[in-house]
Amino acid sequence: MSPETHITNLLHLYAELIDLGQLEAVAALFDHAEVTFGGGRVVHGGAAMLPEWRAFVKIHPCGTPRTKHVITNAIVAVDDGAHTATCRSYYTVFQQTPALPLQAIIAGRYHDTFACVGGEWRFATRDYALVDLIGDLSQHLLLPVPVQTH
Repeated sequence: MSPETHITNLLHLYAELIDLGQLEAVAALFDHAEVTFGGGRVVHGGAAMLPEWRAFVKIHPCGTPRTKHVITNAIVAVDDGAHTATCRSYYTVFQQTPALPLQAIIAGRYHDTFACVGGEWRFATRDYALVDLIGDLSQHLLLPVPVQTH
């Protein structure tokens, strides 16, 4: 499998796990990563990410956030010699709850870097601060999120 496919699969695995409400598994994807949030706040590693998601993401009685993260427009650039890669992608999050009809609730961009260690690609950095469009987040987030629109 090509590095580009591995990296794209990581993006999609993230979306799948977060939509299933498997926050521990999502956090594990970032065990070796540095994550930047709005306001420039930086968190290091999956162990630090897990309480972030638990504090922010509303899990509904079904055990999920009742969302569908759709990740598109992935532009992957691999540096074979350095065993690293960059990826810019778009995300759109859809949600439906008993209180909210199906709709897009937020859209933006992920800027990620990846490292290949021991033949396995993993997240190295993620920038969560690139929010472009905000809708009704009342059924998704427990706390307001500082965002920087670009």
